[in-house]
Amino acid sequence: MTMLEDRPTAASAASWPAAYPKGYAVVDVETTGLSRDDRIISAAVYRLDTRGEVEDHWYTLVNPQRDPGPVWIHGLTAEVLARAPLFPEVAEEFAARLDGRVLVAHNAVFDWSMIAREYARAKRTAPVRQRLCTIALSKELGLPLRNHKLESLAAHFGVVQEHAHHALDDARVLAEAFRPSLRQAAARNVRLPLLECRPLTEWAEGPGRGAVPHQPQSSYRGGGGTWRPSRKRPPCPYPNPGRYEPGAPLKQGMRVAFSGDTSVERELLEDRAVEAGLHVATSLSRLTSLLVTNDPDSYTSKAVKARQFGTPVVDEAAFGQLLQHVAPADAG
Repeated sequence: MTMLEDRPTAASAASWPAAYPKGYAVVDVETTGLSRDDRIISAAVYRLDTRGEVEDHWYTLVNPQRDPGPVWIHGLTAEVLARAPLFPEVAEEFAARLDGRVLVAHNAVFDWSMIAREYARAKRTAPVRQRLCTIALSKELGLPLRNHKLESLAAHFGVVQEHAHHALDDARVLAEAFRPSLRQAAARNVRLPLLECRPLTEWAEGPGRGAVPHQPQSSYRGGGGTWRPSRKRPPCPYPNPGRYEPGAPLKQGMRVAFSGDTSVERELLEDRAVEAGLHVATSLSRLTSLLVTNDPDSYTSKAVKARQFGTPVVDEAAFGQLLQHVAPADAG
C-alpha cells in the first residue's frame, strides 16, 4: 500500500502543540450489528506517533459466537468466523495496541462502545482513556466535505479506498486521512475534540446470574459507563406542555430526545430526565419538546428532523443546567 504523501505545513517546521497526545491508535471494528448486544467480528489498529506517522498495524478476525449479521456489508460469513479466535483470545494483543494512546475512529463513540462491551464481557478493561472522533475533528477544521462519511473524508485528502467495510482497509484509510487533519489542526493550534473513555464498570446479568442473552430490542447508547440492557420505561405521568422555549425552564411532561455522543453515559442522562418528570422520546417528531445533542449539524435522523421541524436544540452541558430547575406540570 502506498501511503499518502503530506505537503509540508507550518506545523512541521514550527513547534508541535505541547498539549497534543503523544500517540494514537486508529481503530475500525466490524460488527454483527449496531445494538448494544451485538459483537465485534473483526478489528484493525494502526498505531501512529505524535505527528500521525504510522508505526505499525494489526488486524484480526473475531468469532462472535452468533449470527454474523449483515454479511452483504462486511463479507464475513459464519463459516469464516467459526475458525477465528474468540475475543478473550485476542484481548491482550488488542490492549497492547491501544495502551497509552488516544483511540481515533470515524464515529468514535460507536467503536469505543463496542470495544468496551467486549472487554466487559471478558471481565477486562481496555487501556483507553480518551477518544477522538474524526467527524468532530473535520468539523473543528471546517473541512468542505459533502457529508460526514469516511469516503468523503478520504476523497478530500486523496486517499483511495480499496475495500470499504473491511476493518483493515478502513483503518488504513482513516489513518491516512487523520494525519493531514492532525497537521492542519497543529498548524492552526486547534484544540483537539478529545472525549473521555470511561470503561464499563459492570456487566449486566440476567436470571440465573448468567450473561444477558441476545436481545433484539436493545438499542445503541453512547458514552461509555455502566452497560445495562434496554428496559421499557413507565409512561410519563404528565401531559406534554409543548415545546421548550429558550430562556425558560423545562416543564414536567416535556418530550426530550437525545442524539449523538455524550460525555455522560446516555442512559444516565435519560434516568435524570425521567426522575425530573420529563418524557424520554426514542425518536423525534413534531411533538418533541427538545433535542439534546452536542452536534446539532450532524446527519443523524434526529438532528435532521429537528432542523426540519424547527425543534429547539441544546447541548449536553446546557441540558444539565436545565435539569436543575424543572418547573412542575400544570395543575389539573
